[in-house]
Amino acid sequence: MTRTTTGAAGDNPPLRPRRGGALTLLVSLTLVAGMMPASASPGDVQESGRTPARSVVVPGEVLPPRRPDTSPQAPTSTGGTIVEPPAVLSVPNLKVGSTVPNPTTGRREVVVQDVHRTAVLIGDSQASEQNSWPQLALRALGYDVRFSGAGGTGYVAANPTIDAPNYYDALTGGTWVLPHGEPALVVVEGGGNDAARGASDGDILANANALLLGLEETYPRSRIMMIGTLSRSSRDGGGRRAEVDALLGDLAAARGITFVSVGDWLTAHELEDDLADAVHLTPEGSRKAAVILERELDTLKLGVSEVLVDPGTWPRAGRPLA
Repeated sequence: MTRTTTGAAGDNPPLRPRRGGALTLLVSLTLVAGMMPASASPGDVQESGRTPARSVVVPGEVLPPRRPDTSPQAPTSTGGTIVEPPAVLSVPNLKVGSTVPNPTTGRREVVVQDVHRTAVLIGDSQASEQNSWPQLALRALGYDVRFSGAGGTGYVAANPTIDAPNYYDALTGGTWVLPHGEPALVVVEGGGNDAARGASDGDILANANALLLGLEETYPRSRIMMIGTLSRSSRDGGGRRAEVDALLGDLAAARGITFVSVGDWLTAHELEDDLADAVHLTPEGSRKAAVILERELDTLKLGVSEVLVDPGTWPRAGRPLA
């Protein structure tokens, strides 16, 4: 199931993480409204397999301020003067493999061969290998894939055995050296390790939201989307993994970001017989899942030939950024 939603504007600041400590959930934001009953604490972890409550935007609730819409428009006339739309930025003629600072964040980035055909894939062990189902699907759609992330990590989860921080800390702390320029697509996958380690709804939402803000600051003209947490359905023992998938889907909907829910794929697409362990697919299972994901992304018109960093083709006003 895929969901795409455009958020509303408001004045409240976005959720941001606290590095190295407990995270605070700003429950007044629409991003988390309705996701937890009033009596539940953010630290409560439910393993019952019950599908979590869906968030609903109601009158009076607000989202973080939306980014001004700078999408190209047809030339307009003002007092006899033709006003042209803004030009799409391009990468300077730099040597492939060299590192240069991002003009906005100052973080170092690497120059790649063809950034406009590149998909930046952020994820965990579900996506880290070249033959993983997310990478196979993206390459089938024409992308050059650049992976950032590591097994055992997530929005909150870190993997200290290989000195791999969580996604947000890896982005802002310089662990990742992302491609320089304007990649066609930025994909964020994960949540399984957060589910396994009992991360609270509040912590997951806060770090995921801050990560999206950081990626939008890094790549303001690139298409950004999310893939949820591979799981059985909630009725088939998906438990916390299925809950985290739904939680991330609510966040994506509130921010107007395309989301591919995979929280019931093991059940709905009969992939349980293709598991190598409790949560990872065999090579054959990865190929099957890749075909399903490719079909989903193609339906959403997210192939490289249809994206190609065209800000006019998707709802920039639906991506609020403080």
